[in-house]
Amino acid sequence: MREGGTAMDAVVQGTMVSELSAPQRSVGLGGMPDRDGIVTLDAAVMNDDGRAGSVACVRGVQHPVLLARMVMERTQHVMLVGEGAQQFARDQGVLVCEPALDAAVYAEWQAWLQQKKYAPVINVENHDTISMIAMDANARMAVASTTSGLAFKMHGRVGDSPIIGAGLFVESEVGAAVCTGLGEVVMRRVGAHAIVQMMQVGATPQQACEDFIRRMIDKVPAQQPYQVGVLAMNYKGNTGAYAVRSGFTCAIGEASGNALYAVRCCE
Repeated sequence: MREGGTAMDAVVQGTMVSELSAPQRSVGLGGMPDRDGIVTLDAAVMNDDGRAGSVACVRGVQHPVLLARMVMERTQHVMLVGEGAQQFARDQGVLVCEPALDAAVYAEWQAWLQQKKYAPVINVENHDTISMIAMDANARMAVASTTSGLAFKMHGRVGDSPIIGAGLFVESEVGAAVCTGLGEVVMRRVGAHAIVQMMQVGATPQQACEDFIRRMIDKVPAQQPYQVGVLAMNYKGNTGAYAVRSGFTCAIGEASGNALYAVRCCE
């Protein structure tokens, strides 16, 4: 953005970094597979003019967030899934491959197959979606999200990340919100849209994040083993972040530099 790029350029480039090397193995082709040993990816982008694009359950695409942007800018659609998303990628000249699981991931999958017990680890397997909000020098805002989803999920499972209004949402003159964590919980509450609506009627980003998490916990008690973290920003540059429990971190980047901090939580 210092070089004149747009907010959309920034969130796409930022999430692409994580797609290449996410140590938690929850983003990109290096992510954990589903229970059939297949890595499937979800991603989405949205501009504050209402345009959006997403891909879900796509295989073999190194940068699904870039493909989501192509859906937004080069088609009349919002979402492409599975084989259709892969065919679109090929049509756009994007390399589609079928990478093998690396040795460490393969070993974890084989170990899981011994018991086939589905119990995601909080803040690891059900948390590390990468989501970003940016506002550029022209006061335009954009959001992006990318993930390989839950480790050992059922094949075909899609979480909140590529669902516009659930995993991410932005409204001109109001602000934006993004979510990470257990997607099923977020989808049922239409998380990002709910937070932006609260800001629209006067809540600060922090108030909106906290209110959403508390309302969600009323429906899904925190005693259940799940994590959800949310981020929000308005056009004044005010930010908010909140989580169900500890272990959620976020970063704020400004002209003066970057800051990484642990997010307050209900726990």
